[in-house]
Amino acid sequence: MNTAPARPRKGLRADRVPHTFVILFGITVLLGIATYLIPAGEYDKRPDSAGRDLVISGTYHAVAAAPASPADLFMSVLAGMEKGAEIIFFLLIIGGCLGVLNSTGAVDRMLRRVLARFAGRELFIIPVVLGFFALAGATFGMSEEAIPYLIIILPILQRIGFDRILIAALPLVGTAVGWAGSITNPFNIGIAQQIAGVPLFSGMAVRAGLLVILYVVAAAYFMRYGAKILKDPNKSLVGMGAAAPDGSPQPAGGPDGGAGDPQDGPFTARDIAIVCVFVAAIVTVPVGIIAFGWFIAEMSAVFIVMALIVAVIARMDYNAVAETFTAGCKDLLVAALSVGLAYSGIVLLTDAHVLDTIVYGMASAVGSLSSTFAAGGMVVAQSAINYLVSSGSGQAALTMPIMAPLSDLVGVSRQTAVLAFQFGDGISNCLTPTSGSMMAGLAIAGVSWFTWARFLLPLMGVFYAIGCAYVIVVHMFIWTV
Repeated sequence: MNTAPARPRKGLRADRVPHTFVILFGITVLLGIATYLIPAGEYDKRPDSAGRDLVISGTYHAVAAAPASPADLFMSVLAGMEKGAEIIFFLLIIGGCLGVLNSTGAVDRMLRRVLARFAGRELFIIPVVLGFFALAGATFGMSEEAIPYLIIILPILQRIGFDRILIAALPLVGTAVGWAGSITNPFNIGIAQQIAGVPLFSGMAVRAGLLVILYVVAAAYFMRYGAKILKDPNKSLVGMGAAAPDGSPQPAGGPDGGAGDPQDGPFTARDIAIVCVFVAAIVTVPVGIIAFGWFIAEMSAVFIVMALIVAVIARMDYNAVAETFTAGCKDLLVAALSVGLAYSGIVLLTDAHVLDTIVYGMASAVGSLSSTFAAGGMVVAQSAINYLVSSGSGQAALTMPIMAPLSDLVGVSRQTAVLAFQFGDGISNCLTPTSGSMMAGLAIAGVSWFTWARFLLPLMGVFYAIGCAYVIVVHMFIWTV
């Protein structure tokens, strides 16, 4: 019987697809060129109670041009690494800790037994996993925190029969859907509503409606693709192999082992203890985020403690712990460095003082429309801005002080302006190459951004149509002025 892995579809050969670093540096070059084409300008800013710099509407003014020089282009790489340092080292620590865990083989032996029970019901895993990430994004704002979960579910769902691009979509699109339909996300809707001067977390029912619609559409899209590749693996856009440490695809049965691998051995009491420690760490992270406001530092600490306890239970030699930790870091090196490269282009735009000009131009365009078209125009403007400012809190501080008073002038409710912001801020996060966490996720899965865009663009078109229509309907019939 032929056991060769399914090949990627014609035209997607790995040696012809640009490496993640090539794509990101190319974007940096393009943004550097843009600093010569976009006039420099700034809004006056004031700090709020949380220390965020909020722009002051109506204060936009031209400033001296400062386009990026060739030297700035190359220095922006280090500046981007510095800007994304927290996430970069977080990914390396997570990779190292999971390297220690995976070296024991305990989780692998458990999965080989559990996955057999999903025979014939594989597709139902898709809406469950997607729903978890969507709800996490909509409530407590999961974003970068989804990366450890992607590392965990990638080998699990591959063994079920799903490919790397579908598996990566579940957390990356799931969290984006959650942010677009935010209910209590403090990082986008919480800040935006405070700036807009509307009650905190008000309008939940309307926002939950958008969340449900986006989730159902995404689940149907992914289940359709999943059913297709389960029936015929050759229809996978990326092939059914695993991802190598450099992000390129490799044949199945690589480092995860194959027939006759020692990890096929019995599931022992020691394995049970290791799995329990692992599960405890996975549960502790979201509890800490929700109950205590944890972020990257605390999450890293949880995984370090997990790795040390696992090493003790497995009776690993201290040198073996260091070596497996280092190997795990290497597996995520491309993903980690991708974060810094994703930030480098934005550093150029910021230093050249052209970001505010872009916001000013879009706000002026929206202000010239009738109220109904202005509501839809806000979705378009916020979506476009998010391709340059992927931070939800950063985009809120940059745009909402302008869009809130602008909505008063064009006859749009401030609640609708916030709804347009959260959709535009959230849904673009699963496609924009300036999002460090998204590019890191693709690097982990070994998926090129171009292949990802080809896979996702039809769904994104539907998303944007839904977002514009939903905001316009809300403007006309619910949050009327």
